[in-house]
Amino acid sequence: MSFETWLAFAAASTVLLVIPGPTILLVVSYALGQGWRTALPMAIGVALGDFTAMTFSLLGLGALLAASATLFTLLKWAGAAYLVWLGIKLWRAGGAMDAKPRADAASSLKMLSHAWLVTALNPKGITFFVAFLPQFIDPKADLFPQVGIFAATFLVLAFANAFTYALIASRARNAVRNPRTMGIVNKIGGSLLIGAGIATVGLRAGQS
Repeated sequence: MSFETWLAFAAASTVLLVIPGPTILLVVSYALGQGWRTALPMAIGVALGDFTAMTFSLLGLGALLAASATLFTLLKWAGAAYLVWLGIKLWRAGGAMDAKPRADAASSLKMLSHAWLVTALNPKGITFFVAFLPQFIDPKADLFPQVGIFAATFLVLAFANAFTYALIASRARNAVRNPRTMGIVNKIGGSLLIGAGIATVGLRAGQS
């Protein structure tokens, strides 16, 4: 694999990751609510979620999802329902915002698991890896070293992207300490998460 190929993969991955999706909406919502301490567990959760989706893809689940409308639909509804549930919770939070972000293991584990589930349960992510990775694979070279490098690159970028979004949102948190303002932010964030869940249901099997 040439350096140019790796650089093209890294650049394409960065562009795709920077575009906000359900995962980033969740990261931003947590960061606004609990501050910068959410950055690390959320970023780890996102990376683990992408690793899960990538692993399923490499094991052939992505191809199965693209071929099986029933399986794709089941996974799609599971992911959509989880997003809607999170959105409703955020909407009902009103103007609540923790003045002192919790840094205990339980809350960190909860944030990590939420980020992992939202990322891993997105069927679009699984089919995306199936369609995306092969474009950069050299069939004349050993497969596993290439896949390993590409996977590690993508996971590092996914971690950095989520971490950066969380830090930026946590800085903006100081500007939304007013309960009324935070209530509006929670409602907007909740609506976006619910909308993302509904949009997920609209995905057709085989789309990347």
